[in-house]
Parts: sequence; structure tokens; C-alpha cells
Amino acid sequence: MGSQNCRIWSPSRFPSPQAASLPHNQSVNPRELANSVCETLQRSGFQALLVGGCVRDLILGREPSDYDVATDALPEQVMELFPESVAVGAQFGVILVTRDRLKVEVATFRADLGYSDGRHPDRVVYSKTAQEDVQRRDFTINGLLMRHDTGDVLDFVGGQADLRAGILRAIGEPSRRFAEDKLRMLRAIRFAARFGYVIEPDTFHAVQNHAKEIVLVSAERIRDELTKLLTEGSARRGFELLKESGLLCVLLPEIEALQGVAQPPEYHPEGDVWVHTLLMLEKLPAGSSPTLAWGVLLHDVGKPPTFRSAEETGDRIRFDGHVEVGVKMAEKICRRLRFSTGETQQILELVANHMRFKDVAQMRTATLKKFVRQPQFEEHLELHRLDCLASHKRLDAYEFVQAFLRRTPHEEVRPARLLTGEDLIKMGYQPGPAFRTILGALEDAQLEGTVSNRDEAVEFVKRSYAAP
Repeated sequence: MGSQNCRIWSPSRFPSPQAASLPHNQSVNPRELANSVCETLQRSGFQALLVGGCVRDLILGREPSDYDVATDALPEQVMELFPESVAVGAQFGVILVTRDRLKVEVATFRADLGYSDGRHPDRVVYSKTAQEDVQRRDFTINGLLMRHDTGDVLDFVGGQADLRAGILRAIGEPSRRFAEDKLRMLRAIRFAARFGYVIEPDTFHAVQNHAKEIVLVSAERIRDELTKLLTEGSARRGFELLKESGLLCVLLPEIEALQGVAQPPEYHPEGDVWVHTLLMLEKLPAGSSPTLAWGVLLHDVGKPPTFRSAEETGDRIRFDGHVEVGVKMAEKICRRLRFSTGETQQILELVANHMRFKDVAQMRTATLKKFVRQPQFEEHLELHRLDCLASHKRLDAYEFVQAFLRRTPHEEVRPARLLTGEDLIKMGYQPGPAFRTILGALEDAQLEGTVSNRDEAVEFVKRSYAAP
């Protein structure tokens, strides 16, 4: 790999290439946008190749989620060619070309020098050769290039052979790749799980040796990578690899603690809490919502600290208070990983409510209606279904709720309010904390079907709560 064609870019003047823009009289799909970018660059005398995950996916017969282009054009030249572009990482040679809410990343051929923060290069050296550019990338299956017009693949790292063999291998020396960017350790786990590949031994050993360094990555990036791992359809294999690699005990020690925590066999014939959680993760399909996936992962996180053996209880293994403890633990995890307030709230609600399904057949009608009208209730229902299938396999409560939802009109679950606080004031009641009690009792009566109109509501309040 020669360096005679390398140059360090500085903001000097270039001959101004003719600005080019994509046709705006018709919509394009991501591949067409990427092809158009390549064609514009080539017409201006530059090299341009599809690179990275899109090439991998095209070879595997998968639809790429996005497209990246590698070129010898420098960032200033790319931006002159594409007036609609955005400099998202110009200091690293990355320009984003956008069109109709689609985007293509265009990166200048480069070598990266120094990674003081374990995530980003200290400086970059631009090159004229695609062969040098791919040496800085993470894994061989992501180091392939493709000509956009012919589909010819350029492979300088053995990526095609690894794709055929189902191997996830770091480009070059694995420890160096992970020292450059610690997040690559998590990406190795995710790619191996997603594609069902084996991680090449030297690459896996490097992950194990550097696992503790993952804490140098920002919480947000770790959260996003774990969320992808949970929602790409191979969550069980992903968490098994996290455990084997040593990353799990660093990132989520609360999940590592599920291993070896026995459960009462009459309810959990599948085994300990770790096995139960893995079985649920195994059933999570690709495309599951992030909050459902995290709810599944964390629903039993409170069991290890609340475990009591049959000898201690006198009858069977119990986890008294595990829901309440689990909610507090899940909240700490969500805060640690910097989930949004809305995401945190939904995950905590999933943990808090997962045991309530066992009581649905005995709930008052009003209680049941309030239960099923929780925000994103479909996630609660799905978590319960997975919980049952990963344990005793009895779906009585699930089917009971499904039948209730089918036969109960929406307006009966969320009926319009019959009285307001202003109505109570007009009836002679003094504003105060009692209003919440009165209106809550009225809503329950409405949900139970004993009150159905305004006149009945007024009579109910007068009968139940004497005005001062």
C-alpha cells in the first residue's frame, strides 16, 4: 500500500468545477441518488465508488438502508459540485448530499492518523487511492467497493471471501482497529448477530481484551448500538455474544446478574432468569419498537436482588417486590444510557405493568378499561405474550384481553367526560383536592356503565358527595 499519492488537504484554491445538481423534476430512490452522485463526480473528472455497508448488502441480495460513496474529490470540491450538500464531517472528509429527504454520504479517500479519544481521528491524510482508503475501515465485509454502473466489485481486503464463509473479520490488526474506535467492538457483535456470522478468533479475542475500554464511548452511541442489536431480529444471539465477549458485564451488569437466578419450575420450566430473557429476545422480530425491545430486556431486572429460595419462603422460590425494584433499576439504566424522557417513561411502564396481566380476568370493568387504554398498550400486550411463550406458554390472559378489546367499542374505553370542575363549582362544591376524588369516582361509574349521561352524572355526584 503506497503513500506516494497521499496529500494533506488544506483550504487552498482549486479550479472551480462546474456546479452540478440532481434533476428536481422527478423523485428518486436511494440507489438512484447514489448513482447520480457517482455520475456527477465522474463527469467532473473524479473517481467515485459505492462503498461499505451498501455494497455488502447488495452482494447479499439485501436492500441497503443507505448508500455511501467514496471519491478522490476533496470536501470543497464535493460541496461545489453539490450545492444542496451539508458539511456533516468535513474535517474528516465527509459531505452529506441530500435530495427529497434522501441522503448519500460522500467521503474523500483518506488515511486516519491518531485516535486520542478512541472514536475519531486526530487528523486525516487524503489519498488518491481507494485501496488505501479501505484499510482504515472496520471489517472486511464493510471494506468492499462497487462501480455504480457495472456492479463490478473492488475487493482489497478479502471481504467477498468472508461474506461467502460467514466470517466477521477486522481489517488489518484487530486491536488497532478497536483502539481507533471503541464502538467497533459493539458493531462487531451486532454484525455477527445480524448476519449469523462467526467472529474470526483474533478479532473476537481483541474484543475480549479491550472490552473494558467500551466505557470511553458516549452513552448515546452505546445506547443506539444496543438498540439496533435488540431490534434487528437477532437479539438473543447478540446478547449471548455480548456475554461471551465481556462487554455485557461492563455495559449492563444488571443483565449479566440474571444468569444463575433460579425460578419456580411450575411457572418457569425453561430455566433461570437469563434463559427466560434470552427466549423472549429470540422471539423479538426485526423492526420491533425500541421501547418494547428494552422493556423485554429489563422486565425481570429486579429479580436477582429480590430472590428468596424455597427454603427461605417455606413453599417456593419467590421474588417479592421485584416489579417495584425492577422499575427503579430500569430507570437508572435508562438515565445512564440517556434515553429521552418519553422513551424512559414507556420502558418503565412496561416493566411496572408486566405482572398485572395475571389479574385481568378478576379486574373491575373500570380497572380493565383504564389498563388497556395505557399509551402504546399494544407493546404491553406483546411483552406479555412473549413472557408467556418464553415460560409456561399459557395465553389465557392474553386471549382474554384480546377478546375484551374486540368486543368493547373505543368510546366505551375512552368515554367523553360528563362533568368538569367548573360544573362542580356551579353545583356548589368548593375547589380543592376533593375534585379529583369526585371526578375519578364519576369516571369509574361511567366506565362501569352505571352512569351514561350528564343528568345521571349530576345525580351520582349529589348522591355520593354532599355539597358543603
